[in-house]
Amino acid sequence: MVRAEVRNLVHGPSYMTFDDVVAGFPMKHINTRPPNVPYTPWHLLEHMRLAQRDILEYVEDPDYRLPSWPEDYWPKADERADARAWKKTIAGFRRDRAALEKIAANRKIELGAPLPYARQHTFIRELLIVAEHNAYHIGEFAILRQVMSTWPRER
Repeated sequence: MVRAEVRNLVHGPSYMTFDDVVAGFPMKHINTRPPNVPYTPWHLLEHMRLAQRDILEYVEDPDYRLPSWPEDYWPKADERADARAWKKTIAGFRRDRAALEKIAANRKIELGAPLPYARQHTFIRELLIVAEHNAYHIGEFAILRQVMSTWPRER
């Protein structure tokens, strides 16, 4: 039961999901900076992807190296995306989320056990960090859409 709950937290079914907030986002606004926000919608999604990828690598890679903050967690301020980069960001986020869900569902992994390569942290700790970080930024992305008037009219 706990394993299913942790897996669900990683995916986020009890609140607005990543897939909910990116669905139908207008491509003409992926590089638009909302008022008083120092980044674009694509920057935010790419940050989510990079941070989630970092946790996945931390859990899986015995040769993990801590990235530099904030350089390795955010695209450069002037970096722009095209439709291909947007789709690549979304696909990468979904792929890594699925890998984390697989870890959460794996009965061979004791979620409370220390990580093999970082004994000071547990699997469940890392999965919860991902879930919390994603939930925070999914909510932020939803608000950005509201401020930018990019939700579909029928919503």
